[in-house]
Amino acid sequence: MPRKLIKRWMPDPHTIREHKYLRWMGSRLHATDLWHINRHSTSKAVAVGLFCAWIPVPFQMILAALGALTIRANLPVSVALVWLTNPLTMPPMFYGAYRLGVWILGRPDRPFNFELTWQWLGSELLQIWQPFLLGCGLLAICSSVGGYWLTQGLWRWHVGKAWQLRRRKT
Repeated sequence: MPRKLIKRWMPDPHTIREHKYLRWMGSRLHATDLWHINRHSTSKAVAVGLFCAWIPVPFQMILAALGALTIRANLPVSVALVWLTNPLTMPPMFYGAYRLGVWILGRPDRPFNFELTWQWLGSELLQIWQPFLLGCGLLAICSSVGGYWLTQGLWRWHVGKAWQLRRRKT
């Protein structure tokens, strides 16, 4: 079952609750909804994690954790999915978001060379921020909605297959 696979990779809730940097959250971290693995909490966690993965800010994990707390989604799954945007995948993902924004806005594609300097951020990023953020926003919405429904469907399919196997064995 998907539950067993997810539980194998999840951290221990008691360890997380007692972590010295997370104690300030108090009883909010003790909510069982945040740690329970079922179709609904996992689907919501996938939606939150995929949405936050497209937000081009540092500390996306904090946003995913706050989103999971807000809508009562599985906390570890939502935080883990943010790592889809890592240093290796971030450049092609965000460049694709920029290209999508350029296409939707109907603007000419503006070639640029990325440099991680304050001068580049001040001059070049000001030129491309609208298509970039539009693309990130659209991809965040589409991937979170698609991830939610895909998780729901795959979970139901997997449970249905398990029931069929049980019927055949009896």
